[in-house]
Formats: sequence, structure tokens, C-alpha cells
Amino acid sequence: MAIITLTTDFGTKDHFVSAIKGAIHCELEHPIIVDISHEISPFNIQECAYILKNAYTHFPKGSIHIVGVDGEKTPENPHIVVFVDGHYFISANTGVVHLICTSIKPDKVVSIQLPHSEETAFPTLDIFVKVACHIVRGGTLDVIGKPFNDLKELIDFKPKVDADERSIRGSVIYIDNYGNVVTNISQQLFQEHQKGRDFKIRARHASITKIHKRYSDIIRFDLEKEKRKGDGELLAIFNKAGYIEIAIYKSNLQTSGGASSLLGLDYLDSISLEFD
Repeated sequence: MAIITLTTDFGTKDHFVSAIKGAIHCELEHPIIVDISHEISPFNIQECAYILKNAYTHFPKGSIHIVGVDGEKTPENPHIVVFVDGHYFISANTGVVHLICTSIKPDKVVSIQLPHSEETAFPTLDIFVKVACHIVRGGTLDVIGKPFNDLKELIDFKPKVDADERSIRGSVIYIDNYGNVVTNISQQLFQEHQKGRDFKIRARHASITKIHKRYSDIIRFDLEKEKRKGDGELLAIFNKAGYIEIAIYKSNLQTSGGASSLLGLDYLDSISLEFD
């Protein structure tokens, strides 16, 4: 049976997520439901795309991804199903799918037109669940929609390289549960312009001159413990998604703080990379 994933900004305090899962269980026998995240910042399409982009490729082909962020149908944002890269994405036409699969052309896009359906304030439950279960049962997209050729494209926030290639100016695109700050400066872009030069990553008052592969690489395990760097140290890594990430080693937002709180960084704040 195909996996159904859920990505929403509903949180876990209210009944929304459990209602969605209950409805799926009413439609299917022994469904496989996976929560990707329900803690997306409200209506934050960029954040939703970042999380889903880094999760969906680890699921088997044929998986169905329900996107419950800014899901209400409007004249500008109809409900759609996109089949791309072997996966189904069910969402409003907010541009989220374009951000998830920027460089991949969809195989099929349909606007959802379920018979006898009413527009409601909870389309993730009333529309998206029905479509997902239809696909799980082997139903085709032609039955639940018509071909759609107006897939919304959002311009991803891209870093700017100075004309003299002495600096790259980027921004914060995501802050994770540890307060680690993900920038939009990719490892590929960094390597294209570094050209063997020394560099500094500048974020507010902080300056970092080395990028690690892992968080623990900041520790010199060949030194005695009292001489090592350790918890609370500022560092940068190339994260799994291929972006420069600024972190505090073994940070905790609830106690000592993380890179976001200690450096005073928030979504879309400026980060610069300067070459010597």
C-alpha cells in the first residue's frame, strides 16, 4: 500500500491532525500514514517546501504527500495534484510544489474537481484526504481532475554574488528545532567561487572561518578534554541538504539557546560570505 505523508502548520494542540488520520482510516484498511511535520510556521510556504523537499526523496516512489499549509481554495490557488519525480503532491496551487521540485518537470498536473464536493474551511480533511485515498486504491488522476497548465512558480530566495566575486550575500531560509540557522548559500555555490581563498562567514557580530562536515568536527579529540572546544561553540557545516548551516554545538533553545537566539537571527535575515 502506498504511503500517505502529512505536512501541515496545524500543530498538535488541536484536533486537526487526528481528524485527518481518522478520516484516512475510515477510507482505507490499515493505511500507512507518516507525519513529516505539523510545526510549519503558519502559512510559510518557503519553510514547508524546505522541509518536504528534504524528506520526500527518502520515501518510496508512489508515495502521496498531503500538503496542508495555506490549503484553502481561491480563484488564484485552486486545489491541484502534481505527479513529479515518482511522487504525488496534493495541495493548493501556492507554489510549494515548484519550490520542492524546482529542476524537475512534472509528469502530470490536474486541478481537483471532485463531484458533489463543497468548498470548506478544512480542505485538507474534506478534499485532500479523499484524493489521497483515491490514489492509494489505484484510481487515476483523470477521474478526480482535469489537466492544469498554470502551476504557480515562486522565485526561490537566491544569494547574490558581487561582481568582483569577493563576497556572497545570502539569507536565512530555515531555523530548526535546535536553533541551527540554515542559509541559502549552497555548498556548490561556495565551491564555485572560493577558488582556494580564505573566507569569513559573517552573521550579525559573529565571524566563522571554517566549514565542517559534521557538528562534532569542531572538537579536537586528540587533545586533552580541558583543552578542547565543546558544548556551546559556534560552528558552520555543510548540512545534508547541501547548504551552509550555522550552529551552536549541542545547543538547546530551551536552556542555553541556539545560533538563532544567541546571534539574534531570524527568517530572511542577512548572512554574508566574504573571500580574502
